[in-house]
Amino acid sequence: MSAESTPEPGIPGDDNGTTGPDGGRGRRKPRARRRGLMIAAWTAAGVVVLGGAGLGYVYFKLNGNLKSVDIDQALGTDRPTKADNGSENILVLGSDTRSGSNKKLGGGTDDGSARSDTAMIVHVYRGHRTASVVSIPRDTLIDRPACTDPKGVTHDAARDVMFNSAYSTGGAACAVKTVESMSGVRMDHYLEVDFAGFQKLIDQLGGVRITTTKDIDDPESHLRLKAGTHTLDGEQALGLVRTRHGVGDGSDLGRIQLQQAFVKALLDQVEHVGLLGNPKRLLDLADTATKAVTTDSGLGSVNSLMSFADGLKGIGASDMTMVTLPVRYDPADPNRVLVEQAKARLVWNALKTDTAIPKAATTGNATGEAAGVVASS
Repeated sequence: MSAESTPEPGIPGDDNGTTGPDGGRGRRKPRARRRGLMIAAWTAAGVVVLGGAGLGYVYFKLNGNLKSVDIDQALGTDRPTKADNGSENILVLGSDTRSGSNKKLGGGTDDGSARSDTAMIVHVYRGHRTASVVSIPRDTLIDRPACTDPKGVTHDAARDVMFNSAYSTGGAACAVKTVESMSGVRMDHYLEVDFAGFQKLIDQLGGVRITTTKDIDDPESHLRLKAGTHTLDGEQALGLVRTRHGVGDGSDLGRIQLQQAFVKALLDQVEHVGLLGNPKRLLDLADTATKAVTTDSGLGSVNSLMSFADGLKGIGASDMTMVTLPVRYDPADPNRVLVEQAKARLVWNALKTDTAIPKAATTGNATGEAAGVVASS
């Protein structure tokens, strides 16, 4: 399965009766169960069941776990206008901090800093039945706007710096500001997941079953898999979404292709886990999920996170288009990529107007050569 071509760029269309970008409804095939967009969102939806059972203490326990950042206050009013078409944009980051419980998982040294190892813009279309995900390569050279970090220190704007430096410079607010500056698209929400929490979530879900078409051997991410079918535990799953040297051309673009394929495999599997009949397991998973994530203040309570999740739980892997921001390799440094500006504008305009991402934006770009290495089982 190619992470960038399954399904084709654009919204899963009217041919199979799913909802299009305009939110219109055709005939849909019945589903045995509804699936979640992300682990954290799906887990939060399950908490509704626990709350309905009268376990009031669950709310206070989980609410105390959540960490949030007031993005609106940090960035003020000088931002792109919110869309009024019913769509939403969520910036999702995977943080590769080397400190605390993440130190033994991340490799490298504990220098007290953190970077956005994974960055995805999730665009939920009007009607909340389909979504597009745009991955931003961490090695993309961009112009970062001036940012104020969580300690109140202002950092001047910088030209031609790596995208993931925005997070290490100014934290969540700077990452959001940088994405909005690049795209002109307003981020409605922010969600960050750390290494340790990701690993534990996968373990509590019972692992994720995937098939690899090639051997993967990357000592840097501690991942060794023979070609074939595997049920990845948390440590292996973390290794897979972080590996870049064990498959493809060794670039971050190849890693993104693996990440996108893994997300689809995870969503395909979530509906079969059967947590709703096991309140203890569900509570443990919700406890881990709420400890693992940092959100914007708009999602910073269990009530708001559950409401948000409830609006997404009809979106499954088949309803999601995954693409990578159009880039080309930097001729001056093969370890960096440059934005293909004309094609990128097609992507950003599609998000602004709540329309399908055109195929013209996703063809002929640098890819990473890891497409098809990982597929759902």
